[in-house]
Amino acid sequence: MPSVSRRYATGAQRFERPSGYADPELRAPVVLMVSGGADSTALLVLAATSTLDIDDGRGEARIARERLHVLHVNHGLRGVDAQEDEEFVRSLAQRYGIPCSVERVDVAALAASQGAAGNEENVGREVRYSAAAKLANELSQEFGTPRSAARIVTAHTANDRAETFFMNAIRGTGPAGLSSIPRRRNRIVRPLLERTHQELCDLLRMRGIVWREDATNEDTRYLRAFVRHEVMPVVEQKNSRVTASLSTTCDILSDEDSYLHAQAAKMLRDLTRRSAHGMRALDAVRLAASEVVLARRVVRQALLLLCPDVRLEARHVESVLRLVAAGKGSVALPLAIDARVEYGLLFLRAHDAQPGLSGAWIDVPGTLELEDGRILQARVRRLSPDVDVVALARTHGSEWMGESVLLDATACGVDPVAGGRLWVDAPQRGEVICPLGMHGQSKLLSDLLNDAKVPAADRGGVPVVRTDSRGNVVWVAGIRADERAKVCAATRAAVELTLLDE
Repeated sequence: MPSVSRRYATGAQRFERPSGYADPELRAPVVLMVSGGADSTALLVLAATSTLDIDDGRGEARIARERLHVLHVNHGLRGVDAQEDEEFVRSLAQRYGIPCSVERVDVAALAASQGAAGNEENVGREVRYSAAAKLANELSQEFGTPRSAARIVTAHTANDRAETFFMNAIRGTGPAGLSSIPRRRNRIVRPLLERTHQELCDLLRMRGIVWREDATNEDTRYLRAFVRHEVMPVVEQKNSRVTASLSTTCDILSDEDSYLHAQAAKMLRDLTRRSAHGMRALDAVRLAASEVVLARRVVRQALLLLCPDVRLEARHVESVLRLVAAGKGSVALPLAIDARVEYGLLFLRAHDAQPGLSGAWIDVPGTLELEDGRILQARVRRLSPDVDVVALARTHGSEWMGESVLLDATACGVDPVAGGRLWVDAPQRGEVICPLGMHGQSKLLSDLLNDAKVPAADRGGVPVVRTDSRGNVVWVAGIRADERAKVCAATRAAVELTLLDE
């Protein structure tokens, strides 16, 4: 494992709890991500001596000094220069009396261990944000404030935003990518997006403050350096205010992207027909009839809910939409996600979503938690002689939409007073049931599940309740009861079985 260590600058009280504010938003920690370059150096100076808008409801305002904490991540990629960057940041933080944490990570070794050799830039970014989130959580606990109230502040500028716009356009992206760097994402805020790199350099020069230069920023083999030194100068020849123009464009795209994201989230909820661990089923017919701009987003959001770490490309989403349009077929996606259209539904399954139930007893009365988080409940109901038991059972099943059933206790082998137990297991090959309503005619359980349009991949997760481990089926949970266990006019005690979502 790559080595990691943390140090704290001297001359500052670490974890001093802010006071004087009742609102947790105004007492919560503010983590400044400082590399030592001009932009992040200016961020530290402004946070310590001036006003910043960190989206805590006050607009441009001074930040209480005791809330501030500097984080520097040494990637170990530049030898002596990296060590000098670290010492510079620690010294600068000490100068302003702000605690400083330093994380040392061998990013090259970490990238190699992840199979990402040559992609140290992305690995380094993940390391930085992971370290910032961890520090923000630790400080929140020390300060006694909610984690959500903490702020992680970066020094991204209008130049960074314009460069990221072109970088994403070169790679290929959608509205989210073209909206570039957002002003805020959860706890991460970027109060310098309105300022240019040159403005911040001028500010530091006026105050007589030096900063560190990273030689890799000149290496055009890196995409950002290529855009900065080869693309932006050409574009600026046509429009000297292109950085400001693109910032406005990014704001517009970001607002529209947020709106479409919210609409797609609502549509996803409306189209979801089944949901379980690692599985989601959507109404494929309605999805196919939707506007493609929303359909793309619905599919993307559904996949990310299953596997937040999956790296989706436009071609993956389009391959799913082709299945939806065809009304059948399947396709394999990254991280072993399976997309399949069956019975008018789009089934999306993660690699760990293959259902399967281990056999277990359920006491009556009692409950049983299934492997997928659902709960099976059982209890005995004593019935009055003047009640139309058959009508009661029919109404009960209708009200519960098949997710609960009343069965004859004696037929289930359950004593109305002492209770009993039933066996719950997955469907077995060749198993037979006498479906309620077929007047005693038998049917293969596999045929019953096929008629109920349960996909083959989901059948191992259907709970089947039996009188014992080798006894008769009394209920295929959520689908059909067995005729032999139905209540009748003479029934005076019923077993109520209910399947509840997690």
